[in-house]
Amino acid sequence: MPLKLRLRRSSKDRPPGGGEGRGSDSRAGGSRYAKSSRKATSASSGGRRLEIQIHPGNIRRRVRYLFFTRRQLVTLAALVLLWLSFVVAGFSLAPSVVRGFLARNEYRALVAERELSGERLRALVSRLEGLEGRSEELRLQVDKIILAYGLTSDESIGQGGFPTPPRPVPQTVYANVIQQGNDLDARVSGELGAIATFLEEVRAFEAANRERARTTPSASPLTSDRFVLTSPFGNRRSPFTKNLDFHAGIDFAAPVGTPVHAPADAVVVFAGRYPLRRSVGWWRYGNLVVLAHGDDFRTLFGHCNEIKVQRGQRVRQGDVIATVGNTGWSTASHLHYEVRRRDDERKFVPVDPRIYILDRHWRDEERLLVRARTAPALANFEPLPDLFTR
Repeated sequence: MPLKLRLRRSSKDRPPGGGEGRGSDSRAGGSRYAKSSRKATSASSGGRRLEIQIHPGNIRRRVRYLFFTRRQLVTLAALVLLWLSFVVAGFSLAPSVVRGFLARNEYRALVAERELSGERLRALVSRLEGLEGRSEELRLQVDKIILAYGLTSDESIGQGGFPTPPRPVPQTVYANVIQQGNDLDARVSGELGAIATFLEEVRAFEAANRERARTTPSASPLTSDRFVLTSPFGNRRSPFTKNLDFHAGIDFAAPVGTPVHAPADAVVVFAGRYPLRRSVGWWRYGNLVVLAHGDDFRTLFGHCNEIKVQRGQRVRQGDVIATVGNTGWSTASHLHYEVRRRDDERKFVPVDPRIYILDRHWRDEERLLVRARTAPALANFEPLPDLFTR
């Protein structure tokens, strides 16, 4: 219901009935007002005060009175001003609070983006590590080609690689990862540059020596995956005498009847069983095929089951020349494969065939290459019969 507010100053010398309302208000509430006014006057004697009257819209209801001293008014005003100051401060600080909230959200987004960038950076470094491993494998393959052709990599312009200048590393929490990536990139770039140079030199050699490129034994004699290297090149313990002897080739265990292929273009200089009366050692090879690859190489295939070629026949790389067997001194079906290369003294000396098998990857290729370059000349091997060297 509507309320009426009336402000009136009162003092101790004010008549008790002073300030009554006119008309029905004064008549209806005159006596009550007089009593209240007298009580208020006696209670506030000795100072001014503020009187607030609340008149209800219904004349039958009592008029309410509120009395405030000067101290109470000052206190109330101070509280109001304090509240207003808080309101003003709230409005002034609200933009800063909003900006701070938005800044925190932006910071979290930046942290998440930085972590994602770090993961991508580490993934790139991992890929560079894989590329470095692959470049090392390619370098070994190129070294095998150079060694097979009898070239000297020490004289190559690609020897030593192509060093790249270091890159600056930005100031970031991922500085170590970036530095690692830069180092890997420099090594891979230098390695690939050297490989490209070596390959250009190999291509130039092949273009100038096409016959030598065709006759260098460079393919595996067994093309299927159904074989296992059981006996490597070098000294070993003989399965028959149990004594240490020199194994001039490598042994591939494979099922009987597995096709044996020519590793390069060649001419068949022997096909059959070597006569026992001429040499017990060569007779032990069982059914044997010997290929002449120009003047520099001879390849031997021992313990064959069936021979598919005859003496004087020309074969191309990949032609089937025999099948795997178990003839001669053999404990199980396998192929004995030898590569002999003519040295400076015009003698055919055995070399590790794994170096010349370019279409296969061996676990210890780097060690094989180092040994092939630094090992002393062999002396305790069975020389080839004159029949094989013609």
